[in-house]
Amino acid sequence: MADKNASFHVEITQMLFIAGETTEPSAATTFLIERIVHQQVVETLKRASVLATRRGTRYITNEDIIFIVRHDAAKVSRLRTFLAWKDVRKNLKDDDDKANPGDIPTDNIAGADGGQAVDEATTTTVAGAGAKKSKKKSALPWDVSSFFSIQPPDLGNEDEDEDEDDMNDETRRRLHINDQRTLNMTREQYAVWAECRQASFTWRKSKRFKEWVGLADVHDGGRLGDDVIDILGFLTAEMVQKLGEGARRVLNEEDVAVDEGKGKVERRGNAGCALFSTAEEVRRPIDERHVQEAFRKLQAPSQKARAFASLRPSGVPAIAKLNLI
Repeated sequence: MADKNASFHVEITQMLFIAGETTEPSAATTFLIERIVHQQVVETLKRASVLATRRGTRYITNEDIIFIVRHDAAKVSRLRTFLAWKDVRKNLKDDDDKANPGDIPTDNIAGADGGQAVDEATTTTVAGAGAKKSKKKSALPWDVSSFFSIQPPDLGNEDEDEDEDDMNDETRRRLHINDQRTLNMTREQYAVWAECRQASFTWRKSKRFKEWVGLADVHDGGRLGDDVIDILGFLTAEMVQKLGEGARRVLNEEDVAVDEGKGKVERRGNAGCALFSTAEEVRRPIDERHVQEAFRKLQAPSQKARAFASLRPSGVPAIAKLNLI
């Protein structure tokens, strides 16, 4: 069974803050979000374990997790970019460990900041080489390119993925929102923001995360690689953000309905668009019913699912399936 004492209240509160929640959510709200995320992670690991069993192995790989969310092209793109940059950082760290700074002469560098110039030049060179070597998205087993034993050489074509722009729309949207939220922050406020951005279910909490999930009961192998743990940490952060943004939209719709019922013309949606701005009215925190409604909307069947359901023979009951958010 999962460890009931393990709680991620602090991490969820920080993630909700990054999602735009300036008010402190109640413990009941964060506990509900934690239960939803726990259910999602358990379902993800169960499906990945089934895929691993079909491959004849007990170990879950990165591709198993990505295959489960393969229909969400934007999420797959963000996951592959996340793994690519993780590989870059790992290779750069290895290169830094192997590098010997004593081999670089600094006596002939002009100016008072010659040492700094050498360090920046060296770092830039190593970083550029590592990025060129490492920041390359590996082909997935179900990609067409993986069907052939011989691959074409990498010609450095930036348009290799024609759908890259479409898949990164969500990333650009989030970057724009974060830019607007941090535009008028002070140094101290941005320090709080930067600290909250580091919130994670898995970063330096691998053992605690496994106990929280109940890994031994969910996955027969009982072991997960570091990359799989990092992917789950990435996905859980997105789950909390989706639930927080969805709950805020539900609450705003309630406020608009109340305002219209009272005959008010002003809307509160534009008040306090920045995280630390002072709104004319106190901003209400999201509660459990807002999170439940947001989760219900995320569980709504897609158009494709509804189309297939219409083809089901009469008398055959529909099978309820948990949608991964």
